[in-house]
Amino acid sequence: MSELTLTTGPAANGGSCVARHDGRVVFVRYALPGETVRVRVRAERGSYWHADVLEVLEASPDRIEPLCPIAGVHGSGCCDLAFAEPSAVRRLKGEVVANQLARLGGFQWSGVAEEVGTTGATGWRTRVRLDVSESGHAGFHRYHSNELHPELNCGQLRPGLLDGVAGSRWPPGAQLHIAVDDDGVRHIVQTGPGRKAQTQAVEGTYEAVQRIGDRQWRVPVTAFWQAHRDAPALYSALIRDAARLRPGMTAWDLYGGAGVFAAALAAEVGASGHVLTVDTSRGSARAARAALADMPWVSVVTDSVRRALSGQRRPAADVAVLDPPRTGAGREVIDMIAGVPRVIHIGCETASFARDVGEYLRNGYTVEQLRVFDAFPLTHHVECVAVLAR
Repeated sequence: MSELTLTTGPAANGGSCVARHDGRVVFVRYALPGETVRVRVRAERGSYWHADVLEVLEASPDRIEPLCPIAGVHGSGCCDLAFAEPSAVRRLKGEVVANQLARLGGFQWSGVAEEVGTTGATGWRTRVRLDVSESGHAGFHRYHSNELHPELNCGQLRPGLLDGVAGSRWPPGAQLHIAVDDDGVRHIVQTGPGRKAQTQAVEGTYEAVQRIGDRQWRVPVTAFWQAHRDAPALYSALIRDAARLRPGMTAWDLYGGAGVFAAALAAEVGASGHVLTVDTSRGSARAARAALADMPWVSVVTDSVRRALSGQRRPAADVAVLDPPRTGAGREVIDMIAGVPRVIHIGCETASFARDVGEYLRNGYTVEQLRVFDAFPLTHHVECVAVLAR
């Protein structure tokens, strides 16, 4: 692949910066806006190329010594913005979200990504998944590669999360799901190798204890729980306040996982109200049923959101909360909930979130509030929350 010297422009969605060469767009990874860099082109896609920084010739004032020792062009793909000052990263994330909302959602917004909790840019992650190489060593993937990086001292990780893992041998082809729960207990659950291999807890138990306020969940280590140690409590309080529910109302918690938001909603509507929480994960549904057993006005449904909503009389809810996967909710689901007077939509992928906001606008909603959270420090990823009304 060819090497070029480029001057980078604005940040793009996905962690790169935009540069140009002979009229062609070049997405440059490991760069900051306004830098002059020597790059190697690693992929040519017709009218645009992808490149990695080999050398920084003129650095941005926001460039720092990397906060993750294993990330970078020749390292792990874990922390793609570890070389940027954290406050600058939050500013760039706000600019990227604003750009995507304008381009894909037809909505004008400006702001910066907000910090989550007080943990800071490092040591915030309490859950991680590792793959095991053919040699039996656990590792993180290199960027867009099946190759594993054997060093495990990622800057995101809570201290002690992976102690002893690198020095152990594991079944080749297996996956390790590792979590430190709210009791400080570490759990390591092995899945595979192969689809028929038994899932087993090799340290701790299959379920991790997680708490928000006085409520406790026992969540499978293989199921979804927010990776940032401070995110569940923050989002739960945000959803509770933004929903503006009253006793006797009905709320939908769609893509609800273990029912964290359902718990916050159910506390507001009380026994005279109703909350429906829907998710496809059986493990998450079991955790939700157990954690919310004292709230019989919560219905836990294990199904796709589309099928679950097709059986609902609409509009049957006063508030709908959606936390879809990275692909977003999409037109079909948003059309199905159109008519619910108040919607809180959460997105962890900026372009999908922006497209979903555009679908709400098409259905007559207005954006009452929009917030962006730096829920994944050292990376380009964000969590976006839109409060919509009609």
